Order: sequence, then structure tokens, then C-alpha cells
Amino acid sequence: MAQRDYYEILNVAKDATAAEIKSSYRRLAMKFHPDRNQDDDDAEAKFKEAKQAYEVLSDDQKRATYDQFGHAGLEGAGMGGGAGAGGFGDIFGDIFGDIFGGRGGGQNVYRGQDVQYELELTLEEAVFGADKEIEIELQSVCESCEGSGAAPGSSPTSCDTCGGVGQVRMQQGFFSVQQTCPACRGAGTVISDPCTTCNGSARMPELRSISVNIPAGVDTGDRIRRSGDGEAGINGGPAGDLYVRVNVIDHPIFERDENHLYCDVPLSYKLATLGGSVEVPSLEGRQKMKIPAGTQSGTLFRLRGKGVTPVRGGPKGDLICRANIETPVNLTKQQKKLLQELDDSLHDGGKRHNPQEAGWLDNAKGFLDTMKDRFKDGTGPE
Repeated sequence: MAQRDYYEILNVAKDATAAEIKSSYRRLAMKFHPDRNQDDDDAEAKFKEAKQAYEVLSDDQKRATYDQFGHAGLEGAGMGGGAGAGGFGDIFGDIFGDIFGGRGGGQNVYRGQDVQYELELTLEEAVFGADKEIEIELQSVCESCEGSGAAPGSSPTSCDTCGGVGQVRMQQGFFSVQQTCPACRGAGTVISDPCTTCNGSARMPELRSISVNIPAGVDTGDRIRRSGDGEAGINGGPAGDLYVRVNVIDHPIFERDENHLYCDVPLSYKLATLGGSVEVPSLEGRQKMKIPAGTQSGTLFRLRGKGVTPVRGGPKGDLICRANIETPVNLTKQQKKLLQELDDSLHDGGKRHNPQEAGWLDNAKGFLDTMKDRFKDGTGPE
């Protein structure tokens, strides 16, 4: 089977610089590395192919031989690449370093930081779901140096102090202590000619617009994870994640308690006394609610299934209405006279018309009589 051209594999021109070859290989290796594509034979094959191409094109002698004689020249000279003895671990350490402290002679790779964004939603958006466009400033890969931190045409070099490991050993008596390299600050590489765009940091702040899908039923405190939309990684490392934290703003009518909605419904004195019906709002439109005669303030009426379907599944909640009997205000003389006559008439009926008031007065009288007896026998307060 004919072998593919190494320049084609790495997607670079035949006159590509060493930095361009390394940058291109870094992207392919991160994309097809077996640790990130488990049980994917095609990705593993592409990783091996890219590794073989890089081993040849990154070596000046092998590259010159390949340019002149092609694959046959490498085989004849005993310079064949291939996944070979080094295996995945060696090439991963060589190009990306050791994420957990650095090994080999390459740049250490670090995952980008996770970012949290506070998103305010109306109750309707939280209940029914919505598509929201957010703007957030994030650290992104510098386009000028493609994340290397070095000026275009150059590349970071291995740190002479630590040999590219990012750490040095310090002898303290009988003990050997491993510390972050003071020369490269743990990076494993140094930049002699920094990129003028990012001043060698390899990243630049960027105002990004991100579309976020809000699932129906979210509530305050819920977080929506956007994988890879956080800060850019360092030295080709993966980007962090973006966590969108939901904050539902207060609603003028409804209060939410998990999957239930509550609202206060003002009732006139007459409606609460004689009964009838009233229209109440819900998230699905107007709902008719029956009011029985003699309804008291604080009475709860439940409209089943008119609440919220929770985002994690489960039964839909209810709309619970609290009766709030409104006391008439700004009465005329005639209205006051009529109300007094009504009150006199009600009291003539005794407990039959005002059972709560009568019961409360009886309990209060009994309590005061008990306290009066305690005062007489000297056991009460002085």
C-alpha cells in the first residue's frame, strides 16, 4: 500500500518552517491522541501516521533525505519513522510535556480554566426554556503566534536550567527536594523572541458571543455546562468549560417553590362571604377558580398541573392560590352606616355567623381567668 506524503499528512507546505510543522503536528496529535479517542481505531491510525510524519520532518537530516528520495530514501538509510519503539507515551511527553508536572523535553500542557457566568432569566424563560445569547470576555489562543508565545517564525526553546522538565532538584542535607524551575517557572521552555501581540503570554482576551440553550424547568442555582467554552489551554492544552449559572428574577405575580407556583388572589368582602368564582392568571393563560361561601383569608386553592415541569423530570407541579380578603377602605357615611348595621345583625346571631371570633374570645377569657386565680394565691408575677 502506497504511503501518504508526509507534508500532506501534516497539512503543511514543503517549505514549512520547523515551528509550522510542530504547530500543525501539535493540533493533530491533540485531536487524534488515543487517550482522547478510546476505542476509535481510525483516530489511533491517524495519530500514528501524524507521529511518523513529524519524526521525519522535524529532523533536518531525515527531512533532507525525504525531500530528495521520498519514502524509499528513508527506508534505504534506515531512517524509517513509524509509531515504533517510543510509543504514544514518549511522543506525547516530547510534544506536550507532562500535564502533571512535566517530563521529557517539551512544553508542559495545561488545561484552560473553567469560567462561570451569571445569567438572569425571567420566570417564563426558566419554565418554558429559551435560547440566550451571552457575551463574555475569555482568554483565547493568540492568533499571531498560534498559542506558542513566540514571535512568528520562531519557537520556544527547551530551558537549559531544568532540561525542559520544568522542575529542578535542590539538595538540602540528606534530602533532595523537587522545586519549580526558577528560570522557566515550570513551563519547561523559554521564549527568547516573544510574540509582540500577546507579549509572550500565548493568549489574548477576546469578547465572545456564545449561544446558550436553556432547558425548560431550570431554577435559580442550576448550572448549564458548555464544554470547551472556557479559557484557552496553555501550550495546546484543551480549553476549560463554561458554566452558566441561572438566577431567576422575581415575578410580579408568582412565587416559585421547586415545581409549585404560588400567588395571592385578592377577594372582595362580598365574594368571600357569599361565594362565586374568579379568574386567576397562570402560565398557561386564565383559569377559573370557584370560591366557596365563607372563605377566610389565607385559604389555599390548588389548581393541579398548572405549575412547573422540573428540568430533571418528574410530575408537573401545581398552582396554589392564597385567598387574601381585602378590607374596604375610604367608606362614605352611608357605607359605614350600612356596615355597622350588618355587623350588629351578625353579632345578634352569635357564634353562628362568627364562629372563629366567638371561639377565640372564649379561649382568651378562660386564659385570663386562670391567670387571675394565680395572682390571688401568690404564685403569679409580683
